[in-house]
Amino acid sequence: MSSTLPRTGATPIVLAYSGGLDTSFLVPWIKETQQRPVITVTVDTGGIDAAAADALAQRAHALGAIAHHQVDARADYFEQVLRFLIMGNVRRGGLYPLCVGAERVMQAQTIARMAHRLGSDMIAHGCTAAGNDQVRFEVALRTLAPDLKVLAPVRDQAFKRQDELDYLQQRGLPVPATGAKYSVNRGLWGVTIGGKETLTSTGSIPEDAWLLTRDAFAQPRAAQRHVLAFHQGRPVALDGKALSPVAIIEALETLAAPFGIGRGIHLGDTIIGTKGRVAFEAPAADVLLTAHRELEKLVLTGRQQRVKELVAQTYGDLVHEGQLLDPVCRDIEALFVSSQARVTGDVHLLLRTGGLFIEGVDSPYSLMAASRGVYGEAAGEWSASDSLGFSRIVSLPGVFYTRAGERAGAKQP
Repeated sequence: MSSTLPRTGATPIVLAYSGGLDTSFLVPWIKETQQRPVITVTVDTGGIDAAAADALAQRAHALGAIAHHQVDARADYFEQVLRFLIMGNVRRGGLYPLCVGAERVMQAQTIARMAHRLGSDMIAHGCTAAGNDQVRFEVALRTLAPDLKVLAPVRDQAFKRQDELDYLQQRGLPVPATGAKYSVNRGLWGVTIGGKETLTSTGSIPEDAWLLTRDAFAQPRAAQRHVLAFHQGRPVALDGKALSPVAIIEALETLAAPFGIGRGIHLGDTIIGTKGRVAFEAPAADVLLTAHRELEKLVLTGRQQRVKELVAQTYGDLVHEGQLLDPVCRDIEALFVSSQARVTGDVHLLLRTGGLFIEGVDSPYSLMAASRGVYGEAAGEWSASDSLGFSRIVSLPGVFYTRAGERAGAKQP
């Protein structure tokens, strides 16, 4: 493979490094074609334990990086992004909880800071021309660090995954475990998996391609009960033990994944206008979003819920499109925070193979408990005659519509 890109000096190029095939390939390719040292930076937004971190560093050095840095951004990721996705109950297409795309702006922000700190004038990434991440990364980088140049060889040179694999193997360099078969991205909010099966609208990926929920349905287990506590919309405790939000998310992933909770395949619109499909595993996100929404139903008024749902859809679209830095997101977040003042209480969870069941919710701000009436059983702050009058008032628009039609001789539907 040859490059038509010009040489630009001897300062290091900072590569956003995930350890997957694309970014593994880019370490030696950039070093060879640009004649510049490469520094790899992995932004940990979840899913990287100590062993994985060590493996990433070793592979980066083996591929030719002169230095490797890993930045723990999990807590910042929760505060800047995930807490608002929870407050808004955000799922794209009513299904997909924005597993990985939501973290790209956070990663771009961190890498831009690292590039400035390391004295680099250029950042490289491994996004393709056909995906969403190229837009997310570059919108964020141009907004946050317009002084930095951006190098995107996989996109601009149109490299194929098999070509990248061949390049590494021919040079005896380490190859990621999934090779060219699947593209896997993992973060605090879940995992996405892309392969040949997701290139069409039919069929699922094979069982051995799933990362967190593999064999969950082939090996069913006994159901488990847990209690998840929220304070003003934030997860604060699991089974009575106070934990940080990051710790709760990681614990819920471990608990829920063996039940196959949060597994799905999302089909939707990409940023560039095409239809796209991706498999995902989001056990913790599925539990948190479902539990939070049920608690909201108990403590928020119907109007609060409806208005929040309207802006939550827009917020999810903006995050998906890499527009998290747009000031309108701060406005929507302010509404989210205001709406969560009373979203405090416990959610009782039943984890069972194939799904999550909410057994009940409780809150000191329960609107259900605040009424002296019992739904379907007994009136409370109203009388039978009040109910009759209310029904008459509510029916008036329909009565007037019917009457007007009769006078005009119109046929009734």
